[in-house]
Order: sequence, then structure tokens, then C-alpha cells
Amino acid sequence: MSAILACALNNFAAAEGLALSGKKSADNQLLDLSIEELMNIQVTSAARRSQKLSEVPAAIFVITQDDIRRSGATSIPEALRMAPGVEVARIGTDKWAISIRGFNGRFADKLQVLMDGRSVYNPLFAGVQWEQQDTLMEDIERIEVIRGPNASVWGANAVNGVINIITKKAADTQGVLFSAGGGSFEHGFAGARYGGKINEDTYYRFYAKGFTRDNMKTVTGESANDQWHSARGGFRIDHSRGIDQFTLQGDIFHNAFGDHLNKTQLIAPVIQADSARGHNEGGNIRFRWDRTLSERSSIMLQSYYDRVDYHLLTSSLFRAESFDIDFQHRFPLLERHDLTWGANYRLYHNKVFDNELISFSPRQQTNHMISTFIRDDITLIPEHLKLTLGSRFDHNDFTGWEIQPNARVMFTPDEKNSLWLAVSRAVRIPSRAENDIHFNARTLGARDIPGLSALLPFPVLTQLTGGGNFNAEKLLAYEIGYRHQFSPHASVDIAAFYNDYSQLRDLSPNLQQLSFHSSFPQHLILPIMLTNRGSGHTHGVEASADWRVNEKWRLQGSYSFINMHIHSDSLLRQFDPTTGSADTVSPQHQVSARSNYDFSDRLQLNLWLRYVSSVDFYHLPGYTTMDAKAVYRPRKNVELFVVGQNLFSQNHREFVSDFIPSFPAYIPRGVYAGVEWRF
Repeated sequence: MSAILACALNNFAAAEGLALSGKKSADNQLLDLSIEELMNIQVTSAARRSQKLSEVPAAIFVITQDDIRRSGATSIPEALRMAPGVEVARIGTDKWAISIRGFNGRFADKLQVLMDGRSVYNPLFAGVQWEQQDTLMEDIERIEVIRGPNASVWGANAVNGVINIITKKAADTQGVLFSAGGGSFEHGFAGARYGGKINEDTYYRFYAKGFTRDNMKTVTGESANDQWHSARGGFRIDHSRGIDQFTLQGDIFHNAFGDHLNKTQLIAPVIQADSARGHNEGGNIRFRWDRTLSERSSIMLQSYYDRVDYHLLTSSLFRAESFDIDFQHRFPLLERHDLTWGANYRLYHNKVFDNELISFSPRQQTNHMISTFIRDDITLIPEHLKLTLGSRFDHNDFTGWEIQPNARVMFTPDEKNSLWLAVSRAVRIPSRAENDIHFNARTLGARDIPGLSALLPFPVLTQLTGGGNFNAEKLLAYEIGYRHQFSPHASVDIAAFYNDYSQLRDLSPNLQQLSFHSSFPQHLILPIMLTNRGSGHTHGVEASADWRVNEKWRLQGSYSFINMHIHSDSLLRQFDPTTGSADTVSPQHQVSARSNYDFSDRLQLNLWLRYVSSVDFYHLPGYTTMDAKAVYRPRKNVELFVVGQNLFSQNHREFVSDFIPSFPAYIPRGVYAGVEWRF
């Protein structure tokens, strides 16, 4: 097999004029791998150490750089559509709803997201602001997606899954890269990177990118006023010294964005403008030290600082900064135990500025979280049966100590089959918003709320207020998975789950504090409290298949099914997408099918078909769409490409912004073209 691969690679190099010297180019190292070799890709997110993909006792999917390049995705959220079980719905030009295994929304709160091991989960609002998470797409090595809880490794908020975006080492991005293009929706984009070395032990790179994306249209045909301008830059330095590896990495960014607010869901004088422009900017810096003592023993220390400023209209909305330090030690115990333990400290400081929609009390606050974890990988039968036991112990300022244990079994009867089972407990800790927020949410008619129909026919302005003593949401999860490799060219991966949730967030109207506002327009004010009276369960199955038909053609497909039963006795459950109607806010079925065909070393055609079933809560029908990317390489270091997005319909809707009352937008059909130049 290795001789065949080496011969094929050398022939490809000769055709393109490349001198590979017996190894693949850093930017195409996955292009010619067989399915067997892809199953042996090393992943790190499941156990915080390197493992073969085929040996991980979890529902894990890896999106490689080659997958990203062939898909035509221009953002991380678009690339995540390739992973089974991941719900990606675009709300507007710069807004997404992304979750795993249900509970989707713009502020989906049960998903831990990492950039090179650096958490980008926002504890102010509980969730991820996806417009801020970006890098040069060509610099992403892989995206590891874990479906299901992994809280024993990554701590609180890793409830329904973990996404870790891993960028390439500086040594793998040497030379110059320039890419640029534009089109109908992707108005214009450009990116540049330069990588070099100070000496044989120290490599570096710098990058910069920017783009402009068009406005979307609302259901009324108006512009959504959400044109997006973005600029970003950063650097990475890697240094090796014996058994030690050092990394220093940083980014800065600026985004300008907008929204078209739905005034029919608001009441004057709460807000005067029906459209709003804003911007955010920020940056981060990360330092990491790795010491490899042996194949089974290592030490890791990582620290980072992150800052974000968010502005809406002419005023600041909030300012947040965080500091994190993470330590990990892995070592063997006797012959059958592989122990990993670690500790983490995180500080999060934020200040929220009062405006027409949102205020916090107190306005600023500093929160601390400390945690420790231990994990033991036990070999019961060498090469056939492994048991993993572990737990994480977190302490936060809202609910105190939280314990999140985990047990996993991996059975591998032979090289082609593996079966795993897992039982896990995970929690989502409260955010500041759930304790301190005061939010003028939306206007309802009196008849919309049971028990208020006898009142005068005044509109009701709901004011969302923090509960003050909000509890952690809890999950007990059961999972089973099976992987089978039919041949070196075909494989299948299946996972099934049952999740039992308790103390879920829901909304409770405080009818005793209902008040009347006599100024024009006259209306009632109804306080809405955030409480923990929701519960429920979900179950589902996810499957993915990979088939390399021949040396030129590869097919990949996935299917996801989820059934949700969420219970809440709240009077407002029909208006609460996060709990009261969570069983209808996620699509039950998702299908993805990709075809990558290389006509020659110079010409490629990549097709990507997707189906997503209806989202009943927002009355959104299911949709089917396709993306296509054609690539032509006139020279060894030049790539010309044209991409068509959402080709099956002129436009479609995917989601609606929860809480923030903006108009739903239509996702347009788009075409863009570009060039990539490496030297």
C-alpha cells in the first residue's frame, strides 16, 4: 500500500512540477489518502491527547482541510454543515444558529466551541457569537466535531457536543499564499499569508483577510440591512527545543454588521429605529508549552487572553475580556493504565451598557471558574477491549461545585469493526444574562397568554428579567456507536443516543407584577422570569459513510435523525423556542451527500447536496439545495475556481432569530469566482 501511494504521489508531483521528495505537500496531505488511512488520522479533542480516529469511543467526525477546500465554504459555520448531527441554520448575513443534537438558536447554549483549544463560549449570554470566530480558511488543518457530552474532558457547557477548530503549525504554512475573488453575494474577499523561519527550530506566519457580503432580503422583500464587512489579521510562532514545543499565537478583528428589526414585535417608545448598524472588534493572544517525556507521558500548559467590544447603533452594548490558564499531565500507571489529569482557571470580566433593549444589574461583574479533572484509559484486553473512566469537578460563582463523570467502553474484535458505549453526566452553568438581565423582549396580544384574555385589549410588553438564583441545566446521556470498514476504500460510522434533561431553562410570567403604562401608546408591562422548570428527553441516530469509488472519485454521505420531547408548564411555552417548543425548533431529518471528482490533476468538480426538514416552531418548510465548486489549475501554484451556492432555489429561509426581534431573512442563491496563488 505504501509503495502504491508513494508512486501515485510522485506521478502527481511530476505532472505538476513539484518536488515532493517522497512526502505530500503540507496543503494537500489528505488528498490521496485511502479510507483506511483516513481512519487512522490522529485526533486530540476526545481525550485531550492524540488518538487514532478509529479508536475513539465517541461520536466524532473530522472535517479536513481538503473537505473545506473542496466544499467552497467561506466561513467556519458553512464548513460545519458537513458533520452529521450538527444543526447549522443561517439567520442573516452575519448570524447563524448552530447546535448539536437539538436546542438550536442564535444563542444555542449547550455547545462548547474551541479554537486551538481556546474556548470561545461566551458566558455573558451563554453561547457562541459565530461572526467573531474566523481565521484564514486555508490555515485550518481540521475541525474535530464531537457529538454528545464531553464535559469530563472540557468542563461545563460541553453538554451536547464539542467543536475544536485546529489550525496548522507554522512549519506547514511556509511561503506566500494569496487568494481573492468575488461574486453576487460574496461581493469581494481577499486573504494573504506569509510564512518563514528564523532558524531550523523556529517557524512563523502572518496572515490578513477581509471580505464584504451583501444584504439579505426579508419576507417583505425589503433589504435586511445586514451587509457585513470584516477585517482580520494574526500571527503564529512555533519553536522547538529538544522535548519542548512552544507556540505563541494571536488575532485581531473588526466586523461591521446590521439588522432589520421587526417593530411589530416591539412597542414605542422602546425602540425608534427599524434598522440598526453596529460593529465589534477584539483580539486574543495564546501561549502554549508542550513537553513530550515519552510516547505515553507529556505535560501541557496553555494560557490566553481575549477581549471583545460590541457596539450597536451609536453606543457600546458590552465589553468583555477573559483570561484562562490550563494545565495537563499525562503519564502511564503500571502497564494497563493511561492517566491524564489537569486543572483550569478562568476569569471573565464584562461590562454591559444600558440601552433601549437591554440592561444588566449590576452593570459590570467579574466571574471566576476553577476546575480539575482526571481520566483513566484502562486496557482490559490488549488491542480489543478498553475502559475509560473520568470526571471533572468545576466550581463557578453561580451554582458552586458541579461534578461531571463519564464512563466509556471500546470493543474492537478485529481491525474492521469497533463498538463503543458511553454513559455521561454534563451540566450547563448559568450565564450572567440568566441572573442579571432586564430585556424588553417583545409585544404580545392579551389573548396570546392564557389567563389574560379577560383583560382590557391592550398590548402586553414582556420584560425578560434574570432569575437571580438560576440553577445549572443537567443532562444524563446514553450513547452507543459502531464503526465498520468494508475495505480500504469504504467505511461507515453509526451512533445512537438517548439524552435525559432536567432543570432546563424556561419562562415564567409574573402575573402578580403586571402593571399598566398610561403613556402613549397605552400598554401593559408583564415581567417574565427565567426559571428551571423544564425537563425532557431526546433520542436519535446519526450515520456517515465514506466511499472512494476509484482514484478519481470519492463519495461522502451522512444522515441525522432526532426526536425531542421537552416539557414545561410555563404559560409562555408556545413563545419559548429554547424549552417550551424546543421539540419543534430543530429539524428532525438532515441529509448531506458530497461528490468529489478529479477529471485530471488540473481539473476538479465538487458537488454538495443537502436536505433539511421543516422547523415547525418558526413555520419554516424543509429545503433542498446544492453547492458546486469547479477548480482549474493552469500552473502548479495557481488555482482558479468558481462556486455556486444554494443552486436549487432563488432563495430559502433557514431560521429566525430568537429573542432579538429581527425579520427572518431569505438565503440567496449565489455565485462567486476567485484565484489562489502560492509561491
